[in-house]
Amino acid sequence: MSGSPASPSPAPSLGSALRAWWAGRPPTAGAAVMATGVVSIGLHLAGYDVLSRVTLAMTAAAWVALAADFAVRLVRGRERWLTEAGTPGALTAVAATTVLGTRVCALGRVTLAEALLALAVVLWPVLLATVVRQWRRGMPGAVFLCCVATQGLAVQGAVLAKAEAAAWLAHTALVLFWLGLVLYAVALALFDLRQVAEGAGDQWVAGGALAVSAPAGAELLAADDEGLYLWNDDDTGVLRTVTVALLVLALTWYAVLLVAEVRWPRPRPRYDMCRWATVFPMGMTAAATLSVAAAAVDVPSLRGLGEVLLWAAVAAWLAVAAAALAAALASVRARAPR
Repeated sequence: MSGSPASPSPAPSLGSALRAWWAGRPPTAGAAVMATGVVSIGLHLAGYDVLSRVTLAMTAAAWVALAADFAVRLVRGRERWLTEAGTPGALTAVAATTVLGTRVCALGRVTLAEALLALAVVLWPVLLATVVRQWRRGMPGAVFLCCVATQGLAVQGAVLAKAEAAAWLAHTALVLFWLGLVLYAVALALFDLRQVAEGAGDQWVAGGALAVSAPAGAELLAADDEGLYLWNDDDTGVLRTVTVALLVLALTWYAVLLVAEVRWPRPRPRYDMCRWATVFPMGMTAAATLSVAAAAVDVPSLRGLGEVLLWAAVAAWLAVAAAALAAALASVRARAPR
């Protein structure tokens, strides 16, 4: 007697297609949150508060979605989580949290900013130690995320120190600032310089890491100007000089990487997740220029340069966001029932 025919497997639904697309995201997806958040910070520094709040809302929504997914993967897919935690892209979780926290603090939401900083502080040593164990020579630009995450803590710590007149927090941020520069030097030694001509987009983090270091110094100087005696005049002079030097180096990297993009066009698909790691350094360099102009030096032309760089970053954000949306829709359609 023949057996009954097997039941056909159910056709995939649109919901399952969306879940499959979401599950396929790499750890570097946090770079999209970083890029959007830093554009919001730049718009705020330039005085475009309505646009800044719109991009802040996008940043917060994306951060909540990624944070929930981060927690779910930790609980339900621990083996995959541990594998992904060892990649440099995992540090985008820390960096994205500090970017959001810094912008939230500028709104006067100090308690929320403190909670975000506390979360970033908990994640930072765990992810940094895991990533460092996987370091080797010939790394892509994502290796500089060790510096970005550390300097993100320094920036947010300095901003909160200024808001709360907390000298201990400013001192801690200063330690993180110098540690971030040490990590940058180590990452630079491991970085494959051929990535400048061949990288998929994350080579820009080589300059972005210096760009986020400059606002860290600028915010520490601003905290000192609030009447807290954090260090002597000689040390303040050194910090000011280093901050300006970091901005100059970040602008130099920006120019070199921009020329390299023109000289060696990338034979890449229309959308690559690594392109968010291009937008973030572009926005960060703009924000750094505006921040240093306000807190570290009295050079009016710097603000004009900062605004030019800001709108270049906004244009890049729009281009990458449009390409990301198109790629996501195409991926979902490919998985959806026909």
